[in-house]
Amino acid sequence: MTTDRGVIQNVARAQQVNDFRNLVYGKITPTDLDGLIEYHNKAYVFVEIKYKNKDVPFGQRLAIERLVNDLSGKKKCLAMICEHDTRNTNEHVDVASCKVRQVYFSDELYWREPTHNITIKEAIDSFINLIEQRK
Repeated sequence: MTTDRGVIQNVARAQQVNDFRNLVYGKITPTDLDGLIEYHNKAYVFVEIKYKNKDVPFGQRLAIERLVNDLSGKKKCLAMICEHDTRNTNEHVDVASCKVRQVYFSDELYWREPTHNITIKEAIDSFINLIEQRK
């Protein structure tokens, strides 16, 4: 077992496409999140990453909102819609440096743009710092 945390262990498996076409319930189909952190039983961070300017489907955005809303009475939550501009699909996307487009906090429960340009890493670090100060 490797000690490289966060490194994809099997790139070929990671590139396999999950086909959800046979899991349709009315207008509902499964969705995914690109990142999830459960932080020391105190908070959750949810990350969705799109290629630059690509819209988030309505159902996916709604699912993320409802997930945060449902958990917000129990733990602090941060959901982020982020983007990258790695055009070559054979190159890995550096998730830490992706730009945050919108945030949804459990304390606010509405989507908003960050007050300044911020990366995923900076946003998560700031959120964790806030959580740790609330001890």
